[in-house]
Amino acid sequence: MTASSQDQFLRVMPREMRLMSERIFSMSGQPKGFFLAVQDMAMYSQKLGLGGFALLEERFESLRSARPEKAAVLSEQGSAMRFDGGGQHAWFVLPALIDLLGELVARFGEAEITVVNVIDPDELKIATGLGGRTGLAVTLENRATLQARSRPITGDVSQDDPLLWDVLENGLRIEAGLWWRTYHLAKKALAPDSVVSRRHAGPMIVNPDGSVIGRKDNDDDTDISFLMKPRALEPQTESTNS
Repeated sequence: MTASSQDQFLRVMPREMRLMSERIFSMSGQPKGFFLAVQDMAMYSQKLGLGGFALLEERFESLRSARPEKAAVLSEQGSAMRFDGGGQHAWFVLPALIDLLGELVARFGEAEITVVNVIDPDELKIATGLGGRTGLAVTLENRATLQARSRPITGDVSQDDPLLWDVLENGLRIEAGLWWRTYHLAKKALAPDSVVSRRHAGPMIVNPDGSVIGRKDNDDDTDISFLMKPRALEPQTESTNS
């Protein structure tokens, strides 16, 4: 790492990447189940040398107005399908494409889906990494055609999803400035810190009078006094040096 901030990189692990992506996608206005389905897209994209977190930053505003329901199957002939992305980003149609590949492989033993009308079509390559999770060996041909066949799931992550396994072991090298911008963008999904927001954090709500709604574990030693009023000043003690 050099002294120049432009040359500083961080090694970021999957937990942090997933947390930031989930928070950012939660601001897209999509249903919760949907943005959880796409939370790994930026991480896989980064690992594959595609747009990654820089693309997430660039496309954030347009993703907020995404309409993934506009995607549709144009035609189907045996194991071959033609799919219209509806002008949506590739990240937002990939979950549907992987499901369709799985269905075609289950029916015909192989699958081929040609995708048109998507933003950043090179990102479709992410399917080659994600496919192993669902028992698919996926390839991308001519930047627009996904092909798949069955690949048995072994239960060993290093075999079923070697891309994820490598990231779990080694993390990803991300430019520091980009990562901190991602971090601050993700923070916008959080409620501003206040006494009220702290009372509603986690699995319980603390009322102003100190009563608790929600978790009441007998062995919970959480000190909630600071949520009700400022901690009283500790009595001053005489210095040992006096």
